[in-house]
Order: sequence, then structure tokens, then C-alpha cells
Amino acid sequence: MSRTPGTVGAVRDELAPLLGPDGVLEHPAQRRTYAADGLAALREVPPLVLLPSSTEEAAACVRACRRHGVPFVPRGAGSGLSGGAMPHPDGVLIGVARLRRILDVDLANGRMTVEPGVTNREISAAVEGHDRYYAPDPSSQIVCTIGGNVAENSGGVHCLKYGFTTNHVLALELITAEGEVEWLGAPTADSVGYDLRGLIVGSEGTLGLVTKVVVRLLRTPESVRTLVADFTTPRDAGDAVTAITASGIVPAGLEMLDHLAIQACEEDTGVGLNRDAGAVLLVELDGPEAEVDREFEAVQACCREAGATAITIARDAADRARIWKGRKAAFAAMGRLAPDYFVQDGVIPRTALGDVLERIADLSSEAGYRVANVFHAGDGNLHPLVLYDGTRPGEAEEAEKVAARIVELCVDAGGSITGEHGVGADKACSMPAMFGEEDLAVFERVRRALDPDGLANPDKVLPTPRLCGESPGPYRPHPLEEAGLAERL
Repeated sequence: MSRTPGTVGAVRDELAPLLGPDGVLEHPAQRRTYAADGLAALREVPPLVLLPSSTEEAAACVRACRRHGVPFVPRGAGSGLSGGAMPHPDGVLIGVARLRRILDVDLANGRMTVEPGVTNREISAAVEGHDRYYAPDPSSQIVCTIGGNVAENSGGVHCLKYGFTTNHVLALELITAEGEVEWLGAPTADSVGYDLRGLIVGSEGTLGLVTKVVVRLLRTPESVRTLVADFTTPRDAGDAVTAITASGIVPAGLEMLDHLAIQACEEDTGVGLNRDAGAVLLVELDGPEAEVDREFEAVQACCREAGATAITIARDAADRARIWKGRKAAFAAMGRLAPDYFVQDGVIPRTALGDVLERIADLSSEAGYRVANVFHAGDGNLHPLVLYDGTRPGEAEEAEKVAARIVELCVDAGGSITGEHGVGADKACSMPAMFGEEDLAVFERVRRALDPDGLANPDKVLPTPRLCGESPGPYRPHPLEEAGLAERL
């Protein structure tokens, strides 16, 4: 199959009359905006960017790519952290920035139909005051889109109790890699037949392009209570997590920050976290008031027995918002500590928290790179951030090795290479650490059944020779760029 630059030009010529000047981006400065997602170390300027504004236009984009044998990469807000939306060097990028309408709100049946460019936060905001909300809440919920959430099966701080995106998407409209428009799933509680909707959620844009999503809306809980518990060490905080979950309590949110993460978050937001603590736990319970009050007392007892040095209780909704502001700012706050970082997304059994955190600390000391930990402690979803300075020769490569060793550590502990950020380009080469050749071959057959030409977001999720044998590595500015004599297009 030919994938020369000329075929991208053919796609442009075919679609320019349909999409108009705002829907086809060719200028180098415009295309450079889309070179990377939230994992900025991996980047590739797309040869062409397409911005359809309807299902019909999006389907035309996919069909044109297929006709001309051009790979396409779907993109939401570009806030993903695994390089899942990194462009293909010989393909086009299809953004959903102009597909951002709320199409239907059905309060009686607790569901909403939206286009993929609607942000996660806009869904709950649209039904505020109607005793409803959308449960998955990634830290980037102000900017991340529901289309990106579907691609990565995103979670958030409340996924421990309420589950991930797949638990809240009832149905979706998909443009297959062959350009056909299909509805998968159903807006009812239980649909008949194979769960093809479930196959698409979390497929990272490798099976087609999602253009509409029907989400489930939950009723606002009667009571919500939140606390922050300080601990001397992460192991003590980890013991509290084990005690809380072993007691049968399922918090709505159960998050942990270690000492380094506390420093960054407090410096960035000033929300009142204890800078002297070795770790803090953020615990939130919701539900019927009597049940929440009883379990809230039990959670405090678990924290004290595990060695909590102080417990701060949120007084009201504004106080809760202040606490979560500190937690959700964590990734951005790392800029206070270092100019660059690699973030991992490994999952481990909850009972292994203390041991794994200590082994990560050992890896950090051995390699000489600081590692901050902020994560969803309740479901063992770690987000270690390996800090480095990309302007120093060799640091990016060394930091990337530390990040990879942390992922291997999670797998060795009985966990997974990813919890909610996806595999993308970042961890595709780590897939063999979890899956054997036969497993990967089955994945490949499933992929080819829906995308026989291999055009939908290639080189993502599954390991390939180009990605793993000739990895382009992290972006480095050329000396001519640094001297201002050339620019990267």
C-alpha cells in the first residue's frame, strides 16, 4: 500500500471543498500545534489536520483516507498522557474540536447524548441543578473530551466506587475504518448480543472514529464528606488504605500524595496541605447521610490506627473543592520541581502499595532521578512522575529507562502497565511484558477484523518493528533550532 506524501495531498484536495478553510489545516504553524498530546516527549508534526463538524464530514474524512491509503489518527483535546494521539508521519490527524454539541438531555432516564468534542466537565455542568451528574472525572476534566475519555477508558478520582468510562457509556456512534457509520450499544439498561460498544471503549482510536456518545447520568448523592489524613511515610498511608478497604467501606475517592508531590501541589495551589507530611490520604465518602456518617467515623479510626499524625475534615462544599483542587493540579504542579517528567500509569494490587512504593524509592535513589508519586490509592493505580531536565544531555533517555523499570515493577507485583492513561505509543513496547505472542496475535486479529488496511491510528497499542525496533525516542531540539536558524515543521 502506498503511503507517500502525495496521497495526503489527494486527501486534502478531495476534502477541502467539503470542510472549508477552517476544516483543513495546512500551514506549518497550525499543524505544529498538533505535534504532541500530553506526552510531549513524543511528537510528530502531522502532514495534514482535518477538523470535521458533523458525522457526515467525519465519515467523508475516513473514507477519503481509505481510498488513498492514508493512515489517520483521531484526536480529542490532546490531553492524553500515553502518546495515543501522536500523529503518524505519513498520515492525517482528525480532530474533533468542531464536534462539541450536547445533542440531547434525557433527565427522566438519566442519560445524555453528546458529540466527542464536549469536555468531561461540560457534561456535569449541563445538568447542574437537576440532581444529576456524570461520574468519571479525570484530573484534566476541564479540558479533556468525552471522545478522548472513550478512547482511553478514562477514570478519575472517583472511579474506585463508580467505575471507569466503560461503565458510564451506554451507546456510541462509530465510523469504522472503512468509513461506515454504525451505532453500538443501546440507551437501555441492558442490550442484547455481543458487547461491541465495550470493544470500542478503550481501543484508543485503533478501531475507528467515535462521533456520538450516550452517557449515563447519576443522581447527586445525599451526603458527601471529605478528609485529609497526614502520615509520616507512604507505607503508613498504604496501610490505612488496606485497612479502609478491608473493612468493607468503598470510598468515592481514595487518593495519595507522597512528600515530593505534596511540595509541588502546595507550592502551586496553596490549598493547605501539610508540607512536613511524608504522605497524605484524601478520602471522600458519599451516599445516604446516615451511612456516610457511620463510615466516616470508621475511616478516621483506620487512619489513626495506621499512624495518621493529623486529620483535617472539609467543612463544606467549598472546602472540598479546595482540597480536590490541590490533588487535581498535581501533574501541572510538577513544573515547580523540574522542567520535564515522564508519568507512568501502572496498576498494582492494593496490598502491595507499601512494598512497591519503597521499591520505587530505591529505583529513584539508584538512578539519581527524583520520583514524585500521586495516585488513585484505592484501586492501586500509580502515577509515578520521573523528574528530569530535557536540556541536559542524556537525562531524558535515563529518565525514560527509570519509568520503564517502574512499569516492569508493577507487572512483577501482579499488576498492569496501565490503569487509565492507555497504552498509546508510550507503552506499546511494554505489551509483551504482560501478554504472550498468542495473546498479541489475537489482539491483532481483532484489530484487522475492524481495520483490514491498518489505517486507524497505526503504531499504537500493539508493538511494531517501527515503534519498538526503530523507536524515534524523545524529541530533542536540533542545534540549528536552538540557534534560531531553523524551525521544526
